[in-house]
Amino acid sequence: MDFILYAVPFFFVLIAVELLADRWRGVSNYRVADAINSLSTGVLSTTTGLLTKGVGLVTYAFALEHMALFELSADSVWVWVFAFVLYDFCYYWLHRMGHERNILWAAHSVHHQSEEYNLSTALRQTSTGFLLSWIFYLPMAVLGVPLLVLVCVAALNLLYQFWVHTKHIPKLGWFEWFFVTPSNHRAHHAQNALYMDRNYGGVFIIWDRLFGSFQEEDDNEPVIFGVTMPLASWNPLWANVQFYTQLWDDARRAESTWDKLRIWLMRTGWRPADVAARFPTSKPDLSLFRKFEVPLDSRQQLYVVLQFCAYIALGSYLMNLGSNLPTAALVLGWGAVALGLFTLGVALENRPWALKLELLRLASNVPLIWLAPVVGLWPASAVGWVGLLSYSLFSVIGLYCCRNRFTRLAS
Repeated sequence: MDFILYAVPFFFVLIAVELLADRWRGVSNYRVADAINSLSTGVLSTTTGLLTKGVGLVTYAFALEHMALFELSADSVWVWVFAFVLYDFCYYWLHRMGHERNILWAAHSVHHQSEEYNLSTALRQTSTGFLLSWIFYLPMAVLGVPLLVLVCVAALNLLYQFWVHTKHIPKLGWFEWFFVTPSNHRAHHAQNALYMDRNYGGVFIIWDRLFGSFQEEDDNEPVIFGVTMPLASWNPLWANVQFYTQLWDDARRAESTWDKLRIWLMRTGWRPADVAARFPTSKPDLSLFRKFEVPLDSRQQLYVVLQFCAYIALGSYLMNLGSNLPTAALVLGWGAVALGLFTLGVALENRPWALKLELLRLASNVPLIWLAPVVGLWPASAVGWVGLLSYSLFSVIGLYCCRNRFTRLAS
């Protein structure tokens, strides 16, 4: 059962509830551009996952068949309980290494880039985690946990983590000792030195208490959210490749072949000495911290929000039918999503070329009308091409209403 698919509507309902709680309490934990950026990385991660989830499933199934020491039954309740706890233990080490090793931080850093902390942050996920994360769950295969059980407990673990991404829930007494809560997870998302690289558990905080990585949220040290080297962008594609690019640049510049290789597996932040000397970097002073912001006209914000809703719909469509769609259709669907989200990120950043790129995006709908039925993305029908043309037409009208804003940007 795909728990995540069924949970998506509830995610958005709870985000709406949190927005109402913000208004009721007179606080502002959401910014339009930040929330769209977080949700965009989530949509991109989900659609990418339709193409890449086989990496983890195939390797796990292979290990289960050839390396399992035991044969556990999915019919046993205790197997499910054991798998749920074991999965969180494996997740703890994946999460911890995701903070402590360059190559893993390059993937996981996406989740930490937001400088806000709200339920939309929970949906901010990497698109490249599939490359190495499967390694950390192989012990479950060795112990004989069935593939079905793994998939289900992984989904349940991820669902649990959604609710802890909020500032509205205070400390929860005895619950804090055993489980991940909004309080101790707020500390995890901080860039303050006190909280740095702490509280890695997904469901159980006991792993952090056992392995010395726990840090309680301190009322005397307000949390500053984000990463120490800010993303400073609203683009979900750049969010996914930013740190990889930094590592690649440092590896390319290093004189030592050994440094070129080991930088990927060294502790997060490690740089070759010669590169650090020639290309120094400095972390911003937290006492002078300012959230990344780009002034955006209200009409532009509304236009981007409405366009983003179209990609929420397309992403949901792909999630619902992903298992029944051919690979070519999934690739085309992913490409349409990636282009659209990239374009909206450019618009949110007020780039001078935002208008031209937006016109190109809308123009790409013309070949999409013909190509989508050919590869099986959706059936050939008048409804499909009329709907897409209507969407494009209304988008052009909306763009015309924002023309003065975009024109100023392009000039």
